[in-house]
Amino acid sequence: MTSEQLLVIVEDDTAFARTLKRSFERREYSVVLASGLEEVQEILKTQSPHYAIVDLKLAGASGLTCVEALHAHDPEMLIVVLTGFASIATAVEAIKLGACHYLAKPSNSDDIEAAFSKAAGNAQIDLTARPTSIKTLEWERIHQMLVETDFNISETARRLGMHRRTLARKLEKRRVN
Repeated sequence: MTSEQLLVIVEDDTAFARTLKRSFERREYSVVLASGLEEVQEILKTQSPHYAIVDLKLAGASGLTCVEALHAHDPEMLIVVLTGFASIATAVEAIKLGACHYLAKPSNSDDIEAAFSKAAGNAQIDLTARPTSIKTLEWERIHQMLVETDFNISETARRLGMHRRTLARKLEKRRVN
């Protein structure tokens, strides 16, 4: 990926958005964050992303409206929709509106990049070229569990098999409150 490959991440969960942003920046993407349709429209006034990652459930709105706006701006843009609430109906709707792929959460940056590569016509995807670091995998797993437990630290720590204080320290390092 060259540095001119612009990616927009539409995600209202700021911690998860920052995690994805860091991961894709390490893969040499230029990344812009948006939390909803209004921010997407502002970005599209000045920039033309090549790729987009859109969360299906945004605060007070559907990510499908963002997919529609992104696709209308550039029909060649590769758009991946992420959701924790996968259903066939929403997957079909997302594809009809212009998404190239639909992934159920938890999906990591390898899964998303593989979806972009597959949609771009590269059927042979070598994911071993850039293995995901253990720290990134750990953080993605912690974040997934936090979401599943409604950000209940004690329950998340219990499910992950670690002491509550250990989890709190890890979150403090990442500056997640």
